[in-house]
Amino acid sequence: MAKSALLKSSLAKKYWMSFTGLFLCTFLVGHLLGNLQLLLPVSDAARDQFNEYALFMTTNPLVLILSYVTYISILFHAIDGLVLTINNRKARPQKYVSFRPSTNTIWASRNMGILGTVILAFIIVHMSALWAKMKFGGLDHTIYTTESGARVKDLYTLTLETFQDSEWGLVLVIFYVLSMIAIAFHLIHGFGSGFQSLGVNHPKYNGFIRKFGYAFAILIPLAFAVIPVYIHFVLDKI
Repeated sequence: MAKSALLKSSLAKKYWMSFTGLFLCTFLVGHLLGNLQLLLPVSDAARDQFNEYALFMTTNPLVLILSYVTYISILFHAIDGLVLTINNRKARPQKYVSFRPSTNTIWASRNMGILGTVILAFIIVHMSALWAKMKFGGLDHTIYTTESGARVKDLYTLTLETFQDSEWGLVLVIFYVLSMIAIAFHLIHGFGSGFQSLGVNHPKYNGFIRKFGYAFAILIPLAFAVIPVYIHFVLDKI
């Protein structure tokens, strides 16, 4: 087993990567359930509902703790994966002109560094375009009171305007879709590997975990990809 680029103990790396990876899978499901509200027809009610959800996600103490765990997990995954890929390439003998990968490995497992780089770029773009404006005051001028009495920032309008922008909206939609494809390939390898690293490796369960992992790796990123496509091409202009 290869040692972590950041952790010296392969055992520590094994469990840390597994726990954080599977935690991020849970985060993806929760994040998707909230974002699916963006598929609702444009209305004041839909705007209020999404903005109140965003307020809850950024103010609830338990959610905030989980958010920081998520940030740390993402950074560890990204940095460790990139450094490990660089170290592996440096260690590869230069005398081999060609390299034929083992037939027992899938494309995703052989290219986790590339996939991780694409995902890291996606996270940076996503957070700078939406999350940072929500978190650090870029939407202060949009604060209003919903019908339920909550004081919220209008992240709903920002999100729709971002993907419906006549100049950059389509480019951003394409980038999001490509990023979701990268996440899908990443999950195809990572989901099952996470359970195996935690010792859940038995003929009785392996088949189910593999099938569930493939379904998860396809359906979750696909649902995420549908959202910006639907906003840009189908949803009424804000």
